[in-house]
Amino acid sequence: MPLNSVNTNIGAKVALQSLNRTTTELEATQKRISTGYRVADAQDDGAAFAVAERVRGDIAGTISANEQLGGAKGLLDVTNAALENVSTSLQSLKTLTVKLADGTLTDEQRTQYQASVKEITNNIKSFINDANYNGMNVADGTNAAVDVITNAEGDRYTITGFDGLTSIFNAISTFNTYTAGSAAAALTTTGVLTSTIATTLTQLNNFGSYSNYITTKIDYNKAKIDAQEGGLGALVDADLAKESAKLQALQIRQQLGTQALSIANQAPQTLLNLFR
Repeated sequence: MPLNSVNTNIGAKVALQSLNRTTTELEATQKRISTGYRVADAQDDGAAFAVAERVRGDIAGTISANEQLGGAKGLLDVTNAALENVSTSLQSLKTLTVKLADGTLTDEQRTQYQASVKEITNNIKSFINDANYNGMNVADGTNAAVDVITNAEGDRYTITGFDGLTSIFNAISTFNTYTAGSAAAALTTTGVLTSTIATTLTQLNNFGSYSNYITTKIDYNKAKIDAQEGGLGALVDADLAKESAKLQALQIRQQLGTQALSIANQAPQTLLNLFR
């Protein structure tokens, strides 16, 4: 092939190919800088993008599970608060029941103590009925169990409810009518009041355990999300310092390539001098 040809300009072709490669690299670098991602879509790296999308789905699922766990935590906090008030009220009720068991009380004194007992039992009923969170109550017998989603894989944790109106309130609701004998019987180790207090403490322990588990699970999910986001960043995030330096180099190469192409395109013009 003749080197001095006006039909085929090898130098221009080489310069154009080099400029096109530089332009392609420059576009890729500008895309990384503008998006912040080394892998912004499947065209950049199909395999890495597929993995990234799966991880993003896992992260979104875990965040959603933590939101649901937050709701469960709220329900348990409300229930525990109600049971703590019930427990405190039962201790006050025990104090009054000891007084009612005293056979030396006058009728007026007994009437006063019974009125106080009635107030306490009404408060206990109110605490149980008011243990609602987002329209749900696990202390009044309306919900035997509640299943809570704990992670993106759909695993469930069961919170077992109980009927506090039956096992607690109904058991002590007639204490305001107690005579000395019935009050004394309620205080024995197998008596109604002793059993009711034991039932309340058992439920406090149960719901405290539920609450501790939910709190631990929320904390674990947060740590898991942080780890997943760190791995995702290592997989698809761009090194902006590196890309910035590369951008400047490519811009210079592009300018030089443009000049080289311009020079190569002018080469055939020199052949005109041969005919002067």
